[in-house]
Amino acid sequence: MELYKSYSKRLFWVVTIFSILTAVGVLAALYLGIMQYSIHFPDGIGQDAAVRITDWLSQQVQLISAQYYRIILPSVFFFFLLVGWLIWLILKLSMSGTFTRIQAGLEEKQVPRRKKKDFIDQRIEQDRKRRLYLHALSVCQREGRLLDFFDEDLNEYDDEQIGAAARSIQEDCKKVVKKYINPRPVIEKEEGESITVEKDFDIDAVKLIGNVSGEPPFEGIVTHRGWKAGKRDIPKLSDIQDSTIITPAEVEIQ
Repeated sequence: MELYKSYSKRLFWVVTIFSILTAVGVLAALYLGIMQYSIHFPDGIGQDAAVRITDWLSQQVQLISAQYYRIILPSVFFFFLLVGWLIWLILKLSMSGTFTRIQAGLEEKQVPRRKKKDFIDQRIEQDRKRRLYLHALSVCQREGRLLDFFDEDLNEYDDEQIGAAARSIQEDCKKVVKKYINPRPVIEKEEGESITVEKDFDIDAVKLIGNVSGEPPFEGIVTHRGWKAGKRDIPKLSDIQDSTIITPAEVEIQ
């Protein structure tokens, strides 16, 4: 509860400073009173009743004056500080429940906002991943008409026509893959060649199949060289808001 702690600290110093100033004011008034009394009622006045009272007051003033710095001053300071700190403690305890309710109300308002913001951020991130996933198909469609080829009914064409179309599409898509990914084999050996898999091999790059037992190194045969990206030059995403749109339709206006 940062708000309550801040309030408590500020209130403590305000009360302490106020108590010190009050004590200084009282001590100053007391000191000035002693000085004025000493000036207007000096010692050695007669013995009648009024004068005896004045003499008694004069003795008390002298006693207070003698003990002023040693007892009166620290006692007054301590008294006002003690009273001030008691007031601070009472105010602090009385406001504790109020600040607890205020803090709870602020947290209740903030939690829905955070949940809403997190939900929106999650939706945006999911949409971005979906667009990136479909973006590869979008580039292959734009450059090589790959989806158009998949959508064709090949039963209507003979093998020569299919082969010619597939060759053209393969060349165009190959250019796209080469341009943006430039794939390279994980293992430089040809398929069917022997290879030794060392102890510190990358489990993400090499998949062991067949009779795998014991500890490496292993002796095996390359069944597939694998692929890795030679570069990651991802093309810029389009400004299409609907992530399900791979390629927009084209309409020629006459």
